[in-house]
Amino acid sequence: MPEGHSIHRVARVHRRWLVGRRFTADSPQGRPEVARVLSGRTLLGVDAHGKHLFHTFEGDVRLHLHLGLFGRIRHFRSEAPVPSPACRLRLASTAATLHLSGPSACELLAPEAEAVLRARLGEDPLRADASPDRAYARLTQGRMPLAQALLDQGRIAGVGNIVRAEALFLTGLPPLLPACELARDAFETLWAAMRALLEDGARDGLIVTPGAPPLPSPGRKRAERFCVYGRTGLPCPRCGAKVKGQLLAARTIYSCAACQGVDHVRRPRRAR
Repeated sequence: MPEGHSIHRVARVHRRWLVGRRFTADSPQGRPEVARVLSGRTLLGVDAHGKHLFHTFEGDVRLHLHLGLFGRIRHFRSEAPVPSPACRLRLASTAATLHLSGPSACELLAPEAEAVLRARLGEDPLRADASPDRAYARLTQGRMPLAQALLDQGRIAGVGNIVRAEALFLTGLPPLLPACELARDAFETLWAAMRALLEDGARDGLIVTPGAPPLPSPGRKRAERFCVYGRTGLPCPRCGAKVKGQLLAARTIYSCAACQGVDHVRRPRRAR
């Protein structure tokens, strides 16, 4: 599933190429309910919140997209190819065309319904209106393991398996730390690390974690590089210990026990 930086990158592309254009819309997949309403309207704005995309068309028509595990958006500046039968929505104009296939959500929302959906989402580190105070309050509710809480989109929006693994490593936080034991100063460092990784990904289209091992093939310049994500059994780039992978809530978490032990956590003092 695309993480938040990928969705924000798509939103930037849509604002640059698609906003201000009038589109004809259809559904080669044979699900025309959304396309019928959008066809002939001008796109006025695009916004991203976590892993969700929101498009506003003239007449205050709102399109909500979530790519899920299998969704894909293809963009074409000039002549677009014939869409595949799996194309859920095609938006076509004289200078830009979009093909959407496999989304988990492609729906029209009333403004009130969009507001309800956004209210359920956690704070998005890439949004200018994100509140670290609200993020900390939501993230530290209950004793759920911190690594699991970070993937709860109602707590922090946009974080996926890559960003949580790399951010926890960069901040030296153990993945299984109860979320309620996360100290505020440790959260501030974690929030900054997540935001930096997501900003890099939104800008460059890929994530390269600071301190990640060099590429095995020097000639390949553009490739994601991580410190712990997907590196089970390989040496930690910081201390040399083996990176560990373990299942948590049906997802693999990656960490270095030596660099992310409980002795790295400064817990808040208990009131006397």
